[in-house]
Amino acid sequence: MKSVALRACTTLLLAAAIDPAAQLHAQQADTQNRQLAHDIFQQLIEINTTDSVGSTTVAAQAMQKRLLEAGFPAADVQLLGPNDRKGNMVVRYRGTGAKKPILIIAHLDVVEARREDWTTDPFKFVEKEGFYYGRGTQDMKEDDALFVADFIRLWKEGYKPDRDIILALTADEEGGKSNGVAWLLKNHRDLVDAAFVINPDSGGIDLSQGKPLLVAVEATEKVYADYQLTVTNPGGHSSLPRPDNAIYHISDALVRLEHYVFPFELNPVTKTYFTRLASRAEGQMAADMTAILKPVPDPEAIRRLSQDPHYNSTLRTTCVATRLNAGHANNALPQMAQANVNCRIFPGHSPEQIRKQLSTVFDDDKITVKYVNDAGEVFDTAPERTVISPPPPLPEVFEPLERIAAEFWPGAPVVPIMETGASDSIYMAAAGIPSYGFSAIALESNDMRAHGKDERVPVNSYYQAVEFYYRYLKAISSAK
Repeated sequence: MKSVALRACTTLLLAAAIDPAAQLHAQQADTQNRQLAHDIFQQLIEINTTDSVGSTTVAAQAMQKRLLEAGFPAADVQLLGPNDRKGNMVVRYRGTGAKKPILIIAHLDVVEARREDWTTDPFKFVEKEGFYYGRGTQDMKEDDALFVADFIRLWKEGYKPDRDIILALTADEEGGKSNGVAWLLKNHRDLVDAAFVINPDSGGIDLSQGKPLLVAVEATEKVYADYQLTVTNPGGHSSLPRPDNAIYHISDALVRLEHYVFPFELNPVTKTYFTRLASRAEGQMAADMTAILKPVPDPEAIRRLSQDPHYNSTLRTTCVATRLNAGHANNALPQMAQANVNCRIFPGHSPEQIRKQLSTVFDDDKITVKYVNDAGEVFDTAPERTVISPPPPLPEVFEPLERIAAEFWPGAPVVPIMETGASDSIYMAAAGIPSYGFSAIALESNDMRAHGKDERVPVNSYYQAVEFYYRYLKAISSAK
């Protein structure tokens, strides 16, 4: 009887596969899903969510409206935040409750972008030469959009997960006084409590001329820190220049920083990363990656790898000047000059330790080095926090990830990485909720434009990521 039933089922499936009406319906559904993902992406890009003049609340309201119109219960799509501009949207896709919920976090805010710096309007969704352009196309409105689109698609299909799936679209990850993840954990922990977190603000698929090299998953990340450098001076009339000009003074300090190289370091995550890369690299690159893993690392191999900005940041703490402020009049010597130095600190070192190290690098008692927090407040000393602990490699996270990734990017291994930037995973880790950083967006290694001019994402990579996460969400929320 079992074999007869199987044959009958197979016959029905084959009939459906060649049924023109069924094929047409499937094509129409694909077109509708793609259009939905496109329209949501465009809508989000064209809502300004910068800290200076934008509003994450407007973006959160737009996504809330789409989910409610799709049929989600009003009680399960909440808009909440500390003020009118810094709203967060939390939607709960209810399942059977057989397992503890899973949470996806994705920030709505973007870094500042000036029209005069771009070749397109950063707050217009522009398709050109196979790319979507706009502020947030890489970081990270593409992920906001695809998760809302996938939630709606699953809902319309009547999918019933075995656990709740929670999506939190949040404020102020890029800076500001109202970080949404931290605020939700403090004020509404019940809305975001979960067995684990998927954070698409890190990781991803590295491409080389279209070929997938690796599928990167964040296992740990650097510590973010800003420092304010200040030099003061009596100033005076600009017709009587002084050798101790505050602008020259602080410029000399920044030149010393430019030429300073923080010590080489490895940890278990970066050792695994370079070990797996070395097995796929060729020539000098493979040799250098192998050489830095030896008990006595080869200094020349370290130097060569450090010429690549990404590898350099993976091998050490990095600090760079990002802003300057000086002077009070065009015809007066400056009475004060300031610079912001942004650091991405290798795990194991605290912001206070690096603040003291910067003072040593400058070796100048006339330069003060103070810590600046995310809200822009300045302190004489910095926090002593060091690093988030890598989460355990949960099979329910990694087994479907490796299986589905192999279908989308054949031959590209899943590799744990240290995120060289920073993300909201730090708040989840501090709350005791394991967080796994993975973006399904495939990008060329030499075309990372997040935070930069003419930010863009390949059109095909976006829709591929939409489909990947549609399947991955089902895989991590189904008993099968």
